[in-house]
Amino acid sequence: MTDYDVVIVGGGPGGSSAGVFAARYGLDTVVFDRGNAALRRCAYLENYLGFPAGVDIDTFYELMHAHVEEAGCELVPDMVESITRGEDGSAFVVETQEGRNVTADRVIAAAWYDGEYLRPLSGDEMFERHEHDGEEHEHFDPEYADADGRTPIDGLYVAAPAGQRSVQTIIAAGHGAHVARCLLEDLRNEEGFSGGVAPHYDWLRRDSEFSGDWGDRDRWREWYEDEVEDDPDIDEERFEELRERYIDSAFETRVPDDAVEERSRRGVSRLVETYGTERVLDALDDAEIREYLEAE
Repeated sequence: MTDYDVVIVGGGPGGSSAGVFAARYGLDTVVFDRGNAALRRCAYLENYLGFPAGVDIDTFYELMHAHVEEAGCELVPDMVESITRGEDGSAFVVETQEGRNVTADRVIAAAWYDGEYLRPLSGDEMFERHEHDGEEHEHFDPEYADADGRTPIDGLYVAAPAGQRSVQTIIAAGHGAHVARCLLEDLRNEEGFSGGVAPHYDWLRRDSEFSGDWGDRDRWREWYEDEVEDDPDIDEERFEELRERYIDSAFETRVPDDAVEERSRRGVSRLVETYGTERVLDALDDAEIREYLEAE
């Protein structure tokens, strides 16, 4: 038994996005964030989708971390100093600056800093040297992980640093989500899912999506059997168990229209709560002033 299913190192856009996907899947997830990400050096964020006039960095972090906790992650303001393997070589052991010592089945590295905390896992293999201004420097090799974040070390994934995938906030967030989805796909493969049913889609469906044939479990069974590998390496009983579990999960994504409206109201409420009522009221006052001036 481990303390967590997933430990994520870094609470910036990539790590936070990975945390949301992992926790929403139901994995016991913790995000360690020391609060000193590269994004903090940005003066103002103007190219992140969903903020028509941009957003200041502090507010963006408040919104990100509120989402992380809403999804079910534990958010810990601490710096990871080293990651090793346990004595039996299965679990990861994560040690932090403030003396925390936790174990995890899987780790997603999503911190922009040098990656030295990963060195105990593979020594110099993760690092590369280069010369700059006559001096030799060493840093984490962004090519150590593949494009999906998978590494030669079973259970270790890297969302950052990831070269050009880390240099813009919105791309880093998308890459973090992609790496988390690859982790989930690997987990599902281990459980026996295969082919087209192994990837996990975090997607809520309207009532209309379950009309007609798709409201019938037999239709889903036909679809499932078409999507899996031709010769799944599991017995018939396990195959049927996974199939019914998949169908149960599909029906759990069904959201009636009245529930959509309720979620929408709650979504706005959480935004206002995170922004702060006073700031929202100030913005409304500004909007009314602009409307008055435009009318004049």
